[in-house]
Amino acid sequence: MAMLAPSVLSANFAHLEQDCRDALAGGAKLLHYDVMDGHFVPNLSFGVPVLKSLHAALPEAFYDVHLMLTDPIDYVKPFAQAGASLINFHVESNSDPVETLAAIRAEGCKTGMTVKPKTPVESVFPYLDQLDLVLIMSVEPGFGGQSFMADMLDKVRTLVKERERRGLNFLIEIDGGINTKTGVQAVEAGVDVLVAGSTAFSVPDVKAACQALSQL
Repeated sequence: MAMLAPSVLSANFAHLEQDCRDALAGGAKLLHYDVMDGHFVPNLSFGVPVLKSLHAALPEAFYDVHLMLTDPIDYVKPFAQAGASLINFHVESNSDPVETLAAIRAEGCKTGMTVKPKTPVESVFPYLDQLDLVLIMSVEPGFGGQSFMADMLDKVRTLVKERERRGLNFLIEIDGGINTKTGVQAVEAGVDVLVAGSTAFSVPDVKAACQALSQL
């Protein structure tokens, strides 16, 4: 059974704290926090102040912060100080991967690295022994509500084999188009963490939706 990480970007911002409380009550183990700069991806989302406020309201939550930024290293410290538990950045970004991972660890956060759909998963192999999590994007990053790209599960399977071969224990996360059907496919392929946006939050009963997703 995989862990659920509801994507806060899909929550109702008019009652963000309550939506997140309901998600956690429904079994969510992480809160996935998507940060977009309008440059690395063609959209803008939220930043440090919202995370700081949410962390103050729900300090017990694990914040999985996904930096879809051109220069993520510049934002490691601000997001860590705002309450990030894990900071995840793209291998395709401009920041040096080794320096960025060192900066994340220096702030006491767990490390993550993300791969876009068109990027070979092997691009993260040099860093696997420094990672707590690898995120496979199963949609093009930047917008919610896209359809699941099932061929991305081949990347998951490749990662699972490499993890076993090297005796590592990083988590494999997937994000994009996850629902109760595609979530099952992802778990069968070896995914440890499911990021769900609209399926978790754009529903009348967030707690019930997260309960269903948490059982996959």
